[in-house]
Amino acid sequence: MCFPRRPGAAASWSWWRMLRQVIHRGLQSSCYKLGLFVSRHPVFFLTVPAVLTIIFGFSLLNRFQSERDLETLVAPSHSLAKIERSLAGSLFPLEQSKSRLYSDLHTPGRYGRVILLSKPGGNILHQADGILQIHRAVLEMKDGRSSFIGHQLGGVMEVPNSKDQRVKSARAIQITYYLQTYGSVAQGLIGEKWESEFCKLMRRLQLDHQDLQLYSLASFSLWKDFHKSSLLARGKILVSLMLILLTATLSSSMKDCLRGKPFLGLLGVFTICISSVTAAGIFFITDGKYNSTLLGIPFFVMGHGTKGVFELLSGWRRTRENLPFKDRVADTYSDVMVSYTMTSSLYFIAFGMGASPFTNIEAVKVFCQNMCVSILLNYFYIFSFFGSCLVFAGQLEQNRYHSIFCCKIPSAEYLERKPMWFQTMMSDGHHHTSHHETDPYQNHFIQHFLREHYNEWITNIYVKPFVVILYLIYASFSFMGCLQISDGANIINLLASESPSVSYALIQQKYFSNYSPVIGFYIYEPLDYWNGTVQEDLKTLSHGFNTVSWIEQYYQYLRVGNISTTNKSDFISILQSSFLKKSEFQHFKNDIIFSKAGDENNIIASRMYLVARTSENTQREVVELLEKLRPLSLIQSIKFIVFNPTFVFMDHYGLSITMPVLISGFGILLVLILTFFLVIHPLGNFWLILSVISIELGVLGLMTLWNVDMDCISILCLIYTLNFAIDHCAPLLYTFVLATEHTRTQCIKNSLQEHGTAILQNVTSFLIGLVPLLFVPSNLTFTLFKCLLLTSSCTLLHCFVILPVFLTFFPPSKKHHKKKKRAKRKEREEIECIEIQENPDHVTAV
Repeated sequence: MCFPRRPGAAASWSWWRMLRQVIHRGLQSSCYKLGLFVSRHPVFFLTVPAVLTIIFGFSLLNRFQSERDLETLVAPSHSLAKIERSLAGSLFPLEQSKSRLYSDLHTPGRYGRVILLSKPGGNILHQADGILQIHRAVLEMKDGRSSFIGHQLGGVMEVPNSKDQRVKSARAIQITYYLQTYGSVAQGLIGEKWESEFCKLMRRLQLDHQDLQLYSLASFSLWKDFHKSSLLARGKILVSLMLILLTATLSSSMKDCLRGKPFLGLLGVFTICISSVTAAGIFFITDGKYNSTLLGIPFFVMGHGTKGVFELLSGWRRTRENLPFKDRVADTYSDVMVSYTMTSSLYFIAFGMGASPFTNIEAVKVFCQNMCVSILLNYFYIFSFFGSCLVFAGQLEQNRYHSIFCCKIPSAEYLERKPMWFQTMMSDGHHHTSHHETDPYQNHFIQHFLREHYNEWITNIYVKPFVVILYLIYASFSFMGCLQISDGANIINLLASESPSVSYALIQQKYFSNYSPVIGFYIYEPLDYWNGTVQEDLKTLSHGFNTVSWIEQYYQYLRVGNISTTNKSDFISILQSSFLKKSEFQHFKNDIIFSKAGDENNIIASRMYLVARTSENTQREVVELLEKLRPLSLIQSIKFIVFNPTFVFMDHYGLSITMPVLISGFGILLVLILTFFLVIHPLGNFWLILSVISIELGVLGLMTLWNVDMDCISILCLIYTLNFAIDHCAPLLYTFVLATEHTRTQCIKNSLQEHGTAILQNVTSFLIGLVPLLFVPSNLTFTLFKCLLLTSSCTLLHCFVILPVFLTFFPPSKKHHKKKKRAKRKEREEIECIEIQENPDHVTAV
């Protein structure tokens, strides 16, 4: 049964199709005029970007400064932990509590720490003399401020069956030296100098005490080792740039000395480099501060920029050779720049959303802001500076100049009289063209490989089942990885791998992970401590913790002395006049805040310390502990907060770090959906959305299986994956849906032949450029390498394996194009028959 389409619906669909065609042709016309304008003024478009680079390059050298506050960069900017820290700091100022071990809970402050580790099988308790010598050396350091120490045993073994838990042996001891700086700038500088000397002293003492292993850490060590990644990566980034230059130059070459463009490949990479220098100059002029997470920007920009370069080169090869070079440049812009403009806009949208106020990690926000500027300048430099280079190269080709030596190519008669090596170097490639390769540009080795070998193989009916099985395996591993995602609140993921901070953290995790960090428990409202119900509530809250508490000690003191305090006046009176006067309890004065109203004293706030028993995954358990304790403060009658300096880094870190990629992904998805009826074919957007989701989830799952946590670097890479996938899949998909061949197989072959060369050139250059990152001893660069390797590999897999097979199964159908061609052929045959009937003599003559 046939259901005819309603006239109104048909008219509406026709109107939308006409609107899409008008928009598409308008964009093509605009890009054509832009290309024509660039081709008529190449010197101007070559000079302006060069001058901008020189100006901003000098500002880069003069205004360079690095960010020294690591907490500002990687800790959530807006978190409840920071509010709790301010409240705790206002109740118990830092300078009032610098005389006991667990006082420095509001801020890490200035400190020096050392872990002394005995040899395997040794007992650190038997090496007291060496420990005391090291301790005295620290206390006798020049410019040392007034400090106090705290110590902790690690790797403890208790005496079997001992009731009082006596220590039999210990493998390690941790000693902390806190400095009193009180926030003064001058004392802060002295404290920083002391920390530096402390680390040097530990290295010297290691040589004198071979029976001990010393692992030192100071408050500035984390920032120093974070910044060290940049210092270690500088040389490797230059090597990476050289490799990309070499790959781009070789992949742009041909045997044809007239039509090969090796220098354009090199100039394309150079264009991206100078655009990045300009963007960096603008960043520092606007008072930006450098940090090691920005190491990813050169690779991100290069991956997008070289795609535009290679697409322009492919577009140039598709133009008609008999046209003037200016018209060829305009045709190239009309063919390529529409797609490149769309992908650049999506880059800007994605990283612009990442730089929005919704992003709660400052390092991610700074990176995204810088990336937005870099993308804009990269787009400007591609169509201006590189476009001018394309104009000059086209002029040389039209005048038959050698693409490398820039000399006139001799005639064929002259070449026949020369040696073979000379013919090979100076040949324009005409005599190499086979009978089915009428276009000399088809001789490019990548295009030849795709056309003659790969396209036939990937569309073979016997290959398709294996591709489907491969995709099912890919999807299974991706899904399995997505179920195991873990947040990367551990700061070690951003440090140089062979640094003192990482060594210290690993030893601390191994020997001192049985207990959590000391958690401050602050009661910030007046409380009836003498009330039995309140006492029971306090016991309930501290149940399961080891506590250091004036409350417990005071209750114990009252029980031992058989003292009854059933009312407020007796409780506070005995507390002030008796308990706090004892020498062993005097340090609790700093944990209680009294107020006096007339003759009556009140306790308006107090604190105690909690330590939880943990396993090796201390960080995860501390986060869970924090999430359990906070809700209790809302439902309990006791109003309290809990705080430790590490909470600032852990507080809702998972939500804060995943928010940028969620916002960016939502922004791109919204744009693609809203432009469904504006692009030339809606199915192009539909397939693009499916491809991007598949690649993004694949990278997310596989990087989790590769032990990559969700930190700021991996999140930035996931945002980049969204755009990298669009960059490479969009031209391939839109060419396919607009193709007018008879079958889907022929359409995908033409799409691969048209865009496959640029995709393969770009991904190959990108992968080769990543190799030097493997040799940088840094966790940050290793995470960057893993994520970008997965991004490029998954994108390459989809462009050359998955999409070419799946597009032959699913819509859009190509039958209507076949019907149109049949109708046109029938009409042409009828016209020929009429002509033959009217002029039979002509047929006879023929």
